[in-house]
Amino acid sequence: MKCIIIEDQLPAQRILKKYIEDLGTLELVGTFTDAIEAIVLLKSTTIAIIFLDIHLPKISGIDFLKTLSNPPQIILTTAFPDYALESYEFDVVDYLLKPFSFQRFVKAISKVDTKKDTLVISDQKNESEELQDIYIKVGFDHVRIVLEEIIYIVSDSDYTEIHINSKKLLSSETLRHWEEFLPSSKFMRVHKSYIINTSRIERVSGNQIYLSHQKVIPLGRAYKDNFVKNIL
Repeated sequence: MKCIIIEDQLPAQRILKKYIEDLGTLELVGTFTDAIEAIVLLKSTTIAIIFLDIHLPKISGIDFLKTLSNPPQIILTTAFPDYALESYEFDVVDYLLKPFSFQRFVKAISKVDTKKDTLVISDQKNESEELQDIYIKVGFDHVRIVLEEIIYIVSDSDYTEIHINSKKLLSSETLRHWEEFLPSSKFMRVHKSYIINTSRIERVSGNQIYLSHQKVIPLGRAYKDNFVKNIL
């Protein structure tokens, strides 16, 4: 994901640059000492994340946010906690209070909605193309998964389990995220806790869906009408 830093203090800039480099999953494409300088880049380049200081010359970070009609995802960085409540009115991802640790930085990044950046990229593709594979964040790694290999996804407390043939991966994303992100032509939510790959259905018996690898998934009452209409 492409990101920029808008920060007028050089020590804070250096810390953010180091954290971004250490994380390894972000591409820093610009560093600015005031928000006005960043506007030209924002008009010409798709940016996923802005690390934005609140106290800036010329225009404050909050006032800058007010000028953006369709802003990237924002992570605010500041030494002043007073603006935390106001900042969340702008749907910011997180509010980092200086000085912050690398662990706190990673936690903020984990809240970023990677789907938004993916959607921007997919808009540049031919409309007839359909998502074939995805990268799932597992710990600090991103693991490639071919969508056809997914059998089902199940909610497990704060995580989701993605079952791929004989193995499973844990994701921090919610079941709602996968329901919205995965192509509806291939995946369907059939229960409050399950999403299935419809191409893996072997048979349906009453309220039981039998998938490949001898997995049986319950068909929830609230999802039955949609399942019957679109599958049966």
